[in-house]
Amino acid sequence: MVKLVALIPLFPLLGFLINGFFGKKISKGLSGTIASLAILASFIVSLLIFFNLLEHPETGSQTVAIFSWINSDTLKIPFEFLVDPLSSWFLLIITGIGFLIHIYSIGYMHDDEGFSRFFTYLNLFVFFMLLLVLGNNYLIMFVGWEGVGLCSYLLIGFWFKNTAYNNAAKKAFIMNRIGDLGFLLGIILIFVTFGSITYGDVFSSASNGSQGTITAIALLLFVGAMGKSAQLPLYTWLPDAMAGPTPVSALIHAATMVTAGIYMIVRSNVFYAMSDVASEVVAVVGVTTALFAATIGLFQNDIKKVLAYSTVSQLGLMFLGLGVGAYSSSVFHVTTHAFFKALLFLGAGSVIHAMGGEQDMRKMGGLKKALPITFLTMAIGTIAISGIPPFSGFFSKDEILAHAYEHSPVLWFFGMVTSMLTAFYMFRLFFLTFYGKFRGTHEQEHHLHESPKTMTIPLIVLAVCAVLAGLLGLPEFWHQTNWIGEYLDPIIKIKNPSILTHEVEWMLMGIASISAVAIIYIAYIIYMQRNIRPLPEGAKMPWFQKVVYNKYFVDEFYDVVVRKTMDWKANLFNYIDKHVLDVFVNGVGDAVSGVGSLVRKLQTGHIGFYIFSMVAGIVLILFFTFMK
Repeated sequence: MVKLVALIPLFPLLGFLINGFFGKKISKGLSGTIASLAILASFIVSLLIFFNLLEHPETGSQTVAIFSWINSDTLKIPFEFLVDPLSSWFLLIITGIGFLIHIYSIGYMHDDEGFSRFFTYLNLFVFFMLLLVLGNNYLIMFVGWEGVGLCSYLLIGFWFKNTAYNNAAKKAFIMNRIGDLGFLLGIILIFVTFGSITYGDVFSSASNGSQGTITAIALLLFVGAMGKSAQLPLYTWLPDAMAGPTPVSALIHAATMVTAGIYMIVRSNVFYAMSDVASEVVAVVGVTTALFAATIGLFQNDIKKVLAYSTVSQLGLMFLGLGVGAYSSSVFHVTTHAFFKALLFLGAGSVIHAMGGEQDMRKMGGLKKALPITFLTMAIGTIAISGIPPFSGFFSKDEILAHAYEHSPVLWFFGMVTSMLTAFYMFRLFFLTFYGKFRGTHEQEHHLHESPKTMTIPLIVLAVCAVLAGLLGLPEFWHQTNWIGEYLDPIIKIKNPSILTHEVEWMLMGIASISAVAIIYIAYIIYMQRNIRPLPEGAKMPWFQKVVYNKYFVDEFYDVVVRKTMDWKANLFNYIDKHVLDVFVNGVGDAVSGVGSLVRKLQTGHIGFYIFSMVAGIVLILFFTFMK
């Protein structure tokens, strides 16, 4: 059964090739169907492998050799796939949610002239993400890593006639390259230290590495994760990625690209378990990112931008979990987040579809009646992400916060504040979008309608998953075993058993639940009872609100400190190149050319002149010889 694993990335690759070569020659319906069936086929095979692992846990990790790839005296890297609980779980997330997003895209992108090109890119995106999680060594992971970066560039800038969208795509590509350099240096250091980059060889030899080397490897790998998973300071590309079509946003934010950093650190957990310094850095960066992004989400008015900063914040919480050693808890939150964040993005796409492309929540309102399915499913997603029991987000967030409390009450406190802010800005989005009077144009109101079934069915499926996914990780004192923790247990090299009493865990859950409900009630008072609406563009606002609304001017800071500095250096080197180096090089050339012109005049072609010159030369030689 495990040998079928090669088919999982093969199906989307075939979908990419078929649509890439023949997409313009076949109908839109067939193009979308081929792409969707390719992902469905991968999902079915992933399910078969997952159930096979459940039935035969004694088999453990299994390697499937595909072909001999790099084979030299000092470097041997086979092209192999690794099938174990971690890779099989991510396969289900990527292909399952990826399939729903493909189905949704058929309806959402139906009228777009680049329909087949869109599905070509989507299939390629999924292929590289599958390669990333299946590879049995860091080089295959890196190939997939770079591949999803390339596809994100293509999809964010999908509507390439818009210059702003192209700039957003370039920003994502360049900022990811910064993180990728750290990842690449980490891989090189792993090879130099252990003589291999295959997971089994490296992890079994990790105890032989010095503490400093292990910490350096862990930190370099984390730099790569910071870029791909949008952590401070490499996060600004992700909100701008909203330039792409909404299904792209859902795919990047929920099921694929941004989860790559989480996967990489969980896969490399042996390094972080051995380095307290690296783990502390991961935890601090994670909780800082979570809180920072959550505050920005409070005053954003673009419905997709709110969800984008929500993703950055939730990723921060996942890294907080990784930093405190709660690896399975972070994977659990990746899973629940994949369901409710895909649901929220696709729900936002349904709203935007009904509004004729409008994304500003100040121009929405009262959409509850016109979009009943979208309203109900987004309500479920909003409750889930806000951490209200018994929805899935409550259980996964609670696990991370409980482990953070074990590690440091300070980290727990900031994680709790982040969770409370999440509940506020998400219900702000929900109330402004679906309640009150409609604030758009009369033409928009006239054309309001529910999305087609190709868009609403994925919403319903994701909503059901957002409700039930919490059952995967019920607390051990509720249920005798935490299923997802037990399933991933073979992957975690060094365990950190919980030392909290049941009373403390009940207390933490109670604080989280009561706080979330209280914050939602405050949002209800502000946006429902008092009917307060966001200020129009350009209106005067308090200084703090202005700073947060403008995202702390981080992009402007980067523009001045980084971009303009680089431009200045580039102009300086350009001046030196043109006015110093070119002048010197051209001067040498001109001098040689001038001397050549003079010497050339001596070549008259007259034999008598040549004889005279020869005699004169001999006379001079004799003269200088006797003068000595």
